[in-house]
Amino acid sequence: MVRLSDRAFNILRGEIEKSTGTDSASKLQQSMALKRLEKFRLQSGDPVTAAELRETLSDIYPQFDEQILQAAEKANRPPGPLSALKWIPGLIGGAAGVAAVIWVLNLPYPMIRRPVSKTIPVVLLPSFISMDHNYRQAISLVEQADQLVNNATSRADFDLGTEKVKLAQKSLDRLPVWFLGYYPERYCTLFGCSWKFTLDEFESARKAIGRMEATLFQQQNAQTQLWEVETALNNAKQEYQQATNLTEKQQAIAAWQSAIDRLVEIAPGTLASQMAQPKLTAAMRDFEQVVGSAEGSLKTATTMDAAKAFAMQAAVASQNPPHSAAQWEQVERLWDMAIARLEQVTPDAPDYLEVQKKLAEYEVNRGIVATRLQAEKESVQTLNQAKEAIATWQQLAQVEQESLDWGRLSGDLRKIITQLEQVQAGTTVSAEAEELLKFARDKDKQLQRF
Repeated sequence: MVRLSDRAFNILRGEIEKSTGTDSASKLQQSMALKRLEKFRLQSGDPVTAAELRETLSDIYPQFDEQILQAAEKANRPPGPLSALKWIPGLIGGAAGVAAVIWVLNLPYPMIRRPVSKTIPVVLLPSFISMDHNYRQAISLVEQADQLVNNATSRADFDLGTEKVKLAQKSLDRLPVWFLGYYPERYCTLFGCSWKFTLDEFESARKAIGRMEATLFQQQNAQTQLWEVETALNNAKQEYQQATNLTEKQQAIAAWQSAIDRLVEIAPGTLASQMAQPKLTAAMRDFEQVVGSAEGSLKTATTMDAAKAFAMQAAVASQNPPHSAAQWEQVERLWDMAIARLEQVTPDAPDYLEVQKKLAEYEVNRGIVATRLQAEKESVQTLNQAKEAIATWQQLAQVEQESLDWGRLSGDLRKIITQLEQVQAGTTVSAEAEELLKFARDKDKQLQRF
């Protein structure tokens, strides 16, 4: 006789399917519950009771409908011979001493338990029930954890798997391992165990938990590494976009490359590694585009820096005027060299408009220097001519003093004054020209008296 009839199975299955949600964890619970019920259908022996059904499903469905369990029991069989044991609680319920004796007999001491298990094993029922309950909890949680940890599709699966592993470990810790060798088959004879509670199976569960803990540790480390790399990658992109000079851009590119390298180093075989692959592809694509643009920007920036170097020297050399024509020519050459470098930047280069603005600024500065150079040359030439004229006038004045031809002397002097007035201010000869101009005007005033 099968332990669970088709009718009772269908009643339970209908309730389970009705109570199951649509998420993956709920589907997993449904599958596990139905597998356990299928085992009852394959076993021969006493019909399954509502209590056994409740115990079998309690770790998966703690709030399973009691009416459904009773209906399933009724559909499965009439009350079985185990109901005869109902007299035991009534017999000892009022005897505190009996309860104390039972508690002592269930202590984990082989010298006590061995003879009891051979003569009146029913007294050890509390130990067997605790062992049975914790074992079922442990096995159920190990199965759930195994599905969640080893077939994870998201971080949420690892979080739930971690919780299940901890609960499974607690259930295993509660198991009376010291009792595995003392006739657990007696309990299974009475209650029809569908499992083999042995030390080997216990150790197997322990090892499974250990493996899953190691897997979770590796997976969580990989997830942490992925999160850190994603943060570093995003920061590098943001720093590159906000960079205001070449040095900052180069630093951001280096940080970007470092983040990509770390993305490749995430432990293979982990969920984080799978999640990292599309991120790596996208990061490499963006990086190649940026580096291509950065190379052009680097070339342009290098040209700009070279031009700025010449411009800086030109600016320094032009400070504290006046300067000689030779120095202005040197300044002009420096501006020419700065401009020549900016003119090398082609229209398709990055920052072309910025280069053009700087080029216009340099052209203006070069024009100012050219004007100062021309003024310096012309002023020096004019002063030299005026000085020659003054020397000639002084010789003529000595001769004309005898003939008293003051009109001729005054006319020549005014020509010299006109020449000196053409010497531009801010040149190296403007001060000397002012002195000579004062001399010529004073002489002209003297001649006007005659």
